[in-house]
Amino acid sequence: MNKQLRKAVIAGNWKMNKTPSEAKALLEEIKPLVKDAGCDVVVCVPYVDLCTALEATKGTNIGVGAENCHWAESGAFTGEISAVMLKEMGVQYVITGHSERRTYFGDTDVTVQKRTRAALDAGLTVIVCVGEYLEQREQGVTAELVAMQTKIALGGVSKEELKRIIIAYEPVWAIGTGKTATAEQANEVCAQIRKVIAGLYDQEAADGITIQYGGSMNAKNADELVAQPDVDGGLIGGAALKAPDFAAIVKAASK
Repeated sequence: MNKQLRKAVIAGNWKMNKTPSEAKALLEEIKPLVKDAGCDVVVCVPYVDLCTALEATKGTNIGVGAENCHWAESGAFTGEISAVMLKEMGVQYVITGHSERRTYFGDTDVTVQKRTRAALDAGLTVIVCVGEYLEQREQGVTAELVAMQTKIALGGVSKEELKRIIIAYEPVWAIGTGKTATAEQANEVCAQIRKVIAGLYDQEAADGITIQYGGSMNAKNADELVAQPDVDGGLIGGAALKAPDFAAIVKAASK
């Protein structure tokens, strides 16, 4: 397995932060710091910031993503946004299955699969999140749980479509808690996910898929995490809101 076959991707997930004017200011700060990145750089921003982000990143190496999408193309789903709407705006990426969507907004493995399918159909690249809660890690079921989430999310996804899938392993106990999985723990689960992909598709698909780590990766621990053989970048929360920290993570992934 050759890590060089894969492109590392650093994606910022801004969550419910930054008004459009604040988003513009942050992106203006980030742009010069990441312009020579040796990895893919993405910012996933709130819906109200998408137009601003698309405008501010025009002609740069920064891709723009949304933080979620609905599974229907259109219809009576008040307050929701469809993948085709995002695509027409010029958005390239979307996150599905983030643990906060699963925890607070009732997302299930089944709805994550439906959102992922809709996003692929619309032509987007999808960052699919999987991960376990602390009690599940303590019960020793991390590998089984993450395998199940991965298999369900990728239901009906062809090997060709898999090229537009990024998987983000995010241990829920390490998100916004300041706790981070050790580099070894992160690599172990990313390797297990890769094994699941090999079983679902083949070794070529497993070797080619980007698997990020997404649990409190920051400027201090990024080097050690992205140096792991099966960790191909990160889905960054808090540190993505500080330009110097985000740039430091991008730099670590560019090595």
